[in-house]
Amino acid sequence: MTTRILPAAGDPDAARAITSLIGQLPDTEPAVPVPDSTTLLDTLGRLAADSVDELPEVVLVHERIGPVPALDLVREVALRFPAVGVVLLSSDTGPALFSAAMDSGARGLIGLPPSYEELAARVQAAAQWSAGVRRHLGRSADVFTGPGGRVVTVAGAKGGVGTTFAAVQFALAAAAAGRRTALVDMDLQAGDVGSYLDVQFRRSIADLAGIQDISPRVLQDAVYDDRTGLALLLAPADGERGEEVDDRAARHVVGALRSRYELVVIDCGTQVTGANAAAMEMADVAVLVTTPDVVAVRAAKRMVRMWERLQVRKAEDTSLVVNRWSKHTEIQPALIEKITKTRVARTPVPAAFKELQAVVDAGRVQDLDNRSTVKQALWTVAGELGLLAAREEPAAQGAAALAAGAAGAGKPGAALAVRASGPVARLRRGGGDRGDRGAAGPWLRRGREG
Repeated sequence: MTTRILPAAGDPDAARAITSLIGQLPDTEPAVPVPDSTTLLDTLGRLAADSVDELPEVVLVHERIGPVPALDLVREVALRFPAVGVVLLSSDTGPALFSAAMDSGARGLIGLPPSYEELAARVQAAAQWSAGVRRHLGRSADVFTGPGGRVVTVAGAKGGVGTTFAAVQFALAAAAAGRRTALVDMDLQAGDVGSYLDVQFRRSIADLAGIQDISPRVLQDAVYDDRTGLALLLAPADGERGEEVDDRAARHVVGALRSRYELVVIDCGTQVTGANAAAMEMADVAVLVTTPDVVAVRAAKRMVRMWERLQVRKAEDTSLVVNRWSKHTEIQPALIEKITKTRVARTPVPAAFKELQAVVDAGRVQDLDNRSTVKQALWTVAGELGLLAAREEPAAQGAAALAAGAAGAGKPGAALAVRASGPVARLRRGGGDRGDRGAAGPWLRRGREG
């Protein structure tokens, strides 16, 4: 029996070395290495969509994979693809990391640089385990399958710039375009998504915080299926419960949602916490909302600089939406783009609060008239960002959704480039360079100490 092995390593030199060593193993078939966690999950998802038998028997995860940290990636692969044996490669093979790797679902731990004997033994053991699982595994609705969806985070430069309204409209536009969409309120202390959509629900994201393996059934219990077609995961009603959602919980929740929905829109509010920083690090598209006034633009610049210092997001990987714009505004989008070093969406959102006041006060923004210039602009921006079309299709197909739900909207602009992968992530425990601050928890602690 031939053992198919898929290496996942962000470092090209490490990937070549691993592939070369795998090629020396008897009865093995090494696949082309994948460079990041997103590509790995998408590759496995496409293979699983055809048949479990199409999946590789063994996946090798290098400790320097990103943007999702190695241990979190091992857990997600083990959860979504239980017929695959995952082996972690790390320079640290101590008992603490070994225990953490086993808890995450790994079938083995190999020290770096790997030796032929150790690699052969771990691959053989993982392959035998995979073969046994495939003989007994029945296809179940509780197994995550299919390619991972896209994650879009929407943050505000400061309070009151229209962050939540923009996030809700992006999600509604995607749903109108026929995409299976989840809207997550990760403004954990002051979330207003439920108020904007007139929804009250007993569950929230805090109820998922202490769960290590979020199955589809558990996730479904926490998600509210709204009549708009959106799946809503709300912020806790009691703001103090927001502290229960740390960066690790956020990664688990976002990973579970990504595996069940085509698009996940996350309202991150205006505060940088470990949870929403982890979400922004995982996001395919990060949107920052501002208004064209001096205070808000300064806040946008401050926010972008903080993201860069904390290695959460680079300025050039951030899309900026200008809200409440008019042609008489002194500060125009081109100047904001120059100041913040971000990529400003080609369509600014006009200042027309009178169009919104009735539906905002009623808590039913989904009923906003299709003729609203604000709605048309935000749905056009959604098309520019590529939120209305499937991953492999051109993002400029946003006009289809606008025709379905917002007649008379302008033609969407070209798609903005999205971030291919996040900063190099390190292992959650025991491994990695102390100077790498890609994960959210440690940099928050260091920030307080400094």
